[in-house]
Amino acid sequence: MASPNLTEIVTTTLRNRSGKLADNVTKNNALLAKLAAKGNAKPAAGGRTLVQELEYAENSTFQYYSGYQLLDVSPSDVFTAAEFDWKQGAVAVTISGLEGRIQNAGKEQIIELLGARIKNAERTMKNNIALGCYADGTGTGGKEMGGLQLLVPKDPTTGTVGGVNRATWTFWRNQQVQDATMTSATIQPKMQQLYLSCSRGRDQPDLGIADNNAYMAYWQSLNPIQRITNTETANAGWKNLEFVGMPIVFDGGIGGGCPANTMYFLNTDYIFYRPHSATNMVPMDDVRSINQDATVQMILWAGNMTLSNAMLQGILWKA
Repeated sequence: MASPNLTEIVTTTLRNRSGKLADNVTKNNALLAKLAAKGNAKPAAGGRTLVQELEYAENSTFQYYSGYQLLDVSPSDVFTAAEFDWKQGAVAVTISGLEGRIQNAGKEQIIELLGARIKNAERTMKNNIALGCYADGTGTGGKEMGGLQLLVPKDPTTGTVGGVNRATWTFWRNQQVQDATMTSATIQPKMQQLYLSCSRGRDQPDLGIADNNAYMAYWQSLNPIQRITNTETANAGWKNLEFVGMPIVFDGGIGGGCPANTMYFLNTDYIFYRPHSATNMVPMDDVRSINQDATVQMILWAGNMTLSNAMLQGILWKA
């Protein structure tokens, strides 16, 4: 078995960093950063599923009336709920007895080696959760997160999301606009169309996310005029342009997760990041001994993304 002292070093080092890792995961993704800023990164303590309450209809008893006319007092069914499965992720930090006891003798040297491996594990966890924000939930046999490709798909008329069938319930369908060429000449009218489709009075999209091609098309369309950036988003480190006061954030380039030829218009009041409150980038409670002279510690995450209003979300994509 590995040295108890080595096990203690691995465990305490990871525990000291777990809170920082959870915080950095949200900062690593523009959508998660926006949700955190709005209070929509909401940890959940448990339950069979993640339940998201939905207000899907207006009260049907409203009426104009006169004098002694009878009023409609019948109950209205206006609420339902969507249920999202828990998804789990893990990354392992390992150190062998040879590395920990012999090659890196001394506590400081062990921590230095661990530090490099933990940073790599953190980077791995951050990148995969960030990519999961765009996933359709079918990867790894359906074990991955359900991100924007599930919540705001190109075809919103099919599929079941959160237990609600979109073929049956029109209120659970997002908006979608196709752009056959996605060039600087075509993209702004399509963006305007999508923005209006996703707006309901003062309820309007507040975050746009684009891949390389969509961002470039919009950027080039602004060449004749001064480009405007959203100061709040820019100060957070995100490259962005502005569209009717809404930041359009670039999430392409190396390791970018936004699907090709795609731009999302999101109303983040109704999108949630729901990590488990006790399993949010934390090391396992115990270090498990295996049939090797090594110490293995797992960093665990559980949670998912949820949605409470689909019709105010939109996607612009190249057909």
